[in-house]
Amino acid sequence: MKNHVIIIGAGATGCLSAISLAERGWRVTLIDQGEVGMESSWAGGGILFPLLPWKYSEPVNHLALAGAARYPALAAQLLASTGIDPQYRQCGMRILPPFDQKLALAWCHAHGLTAVLQDDVLWLPQVAQARNPRLMQALRAQLKVSGVSLLESTQLAPLSSATGRLGGWRDTAGKSYEADQYVLTAGAWSQNLLGPHALSLQMKPMRGQMLLYQLAPETLPHILYHEDFYLIPRQDGHILAGSTVEDVGFDKSTPAATADALAAKARALLPQLAEAPILKHWSGLRPGSPDNVPVIAKHPAFDNLYLNTGHFRYGVTMAPASAEILTSLIGGETPPLDVMPYAFPASGT
Repeated sequence: MKNHVIIIGAGATGCLSAISLAERGWRVTLIDQGEVGMESSWAGGGILFPLLPWKYSEPVNHLALAGAARYPALAAQLLASTGIDPQYRQCGMRILPPFDQKLALAWCHAHGLTAVLQDDVLWLPQVAQARNPRLMQALRAQLKVSGVSLLESTQLAPLSSATGRLGGWRDTAGKSYEADQYVLTAGAWSQNLLGPHALSLQMKPMRGQMLLYQLAPETLPHILYHEDFYLIPRQDGHILAGSTVEDVGFDKSTPAATADALAAKARALLPQLAEAPILKHWSGLRPGSPDNVPVIAKHPAFDNLYLNTGHFRYGVTMAPASAEILTSLIGGETPPLDVMPYAFPASGT
C-alpha cells in the first residue's frame, strides 16, 4: 500500500483523481464541503467537446479532446462496475451560423474530426455527450468500489501561512486532516481555500444557468448550437437549454428574467419547445480561469500539495485526462500530455 493522499473537492475531476490513485495503491480520502458531484459537475450540460474549439488555445483543445476520447471506455467500465449508466452517446452536433467556416473546417481537418458543411450549417457527427447526474452517481458508486474514504459536508478552512511541507489541513471547526500528499480539486472554491497561497492564481466562480424541458424521445436527435447557446437532448426526451456565463461571485440565484431569455432562445432553435413547460431552472458555478486553461501541477510553495482545478467550462470533458496527468505527477511517471501549459502560473503573469 502506498502512502495516504487527501483530495479536496468531489466533482468529476476530484472523483476520477481519487479513483485513479486508489487503483494504483494509494490510500485515498476524498473531502467535499457538500455532496459528491453536486456543484458544477452536476449542473453542466455534459457536451464532451470544446464549443467552437477553433476559438480556444491548443492546451484547452488537447486536454478536452484527450478527456473526451477516454469516455467510451470510462462509461463502459462504470456501467460494468456499478450498474449505473452514465448515458454516454455520440449524438453529434450541428452548429448554426454565424461562425468562421474556413477556420472551422481547417481546425477539424487538422484534428482528425469529420466535419460536413451544408447550407452554412456545420455537422460534427463525432461529438458526444454524457448525462452529468448519472455520471456523478456512477462515480460516487465507483469511489466505494475502489476503496476511497469519503467525507462529505466537511468545510475546510483556508490554508495558514506555513509553507514547505503541508502537515495537515484544518476544517472550520479546527480539526486537522493529515496525509502524505494533498490534491486540491475544489473548482470555483479553490482560490479561496488556498488563502494567502493562491499567489498568482486567477480563479473565480462564473455562474451558468440552464433550463430543462421534456419532449418525445428523438424529437431532437443531436446537439444544436447557435451563438454560445445550445440544446442538448437526452435519451429519454429531456432537453437542456443553456447556458449563461456570468461573473457574479458565489451567487447561485436563478432570476426569472434569465429563464425568460433562455426560453426565448430555446424556442427560436426548436419551435416545439413553445408548447413545453420549463421543468427546472438551475445554476452552477464554474471555476473560471484565464483562457479556460486549468492548473494541473504541484504548488510552488509546498512539497506535497498538487492542484487539479480551474477547468472552467470543460471540467467534465477534461476530467479523465486531467486525472491521468495528476496521477502521473504524484507517482513520478511520464504524463500522457505535455504538462507545461498547465503549470502553476508564475508571479506577474
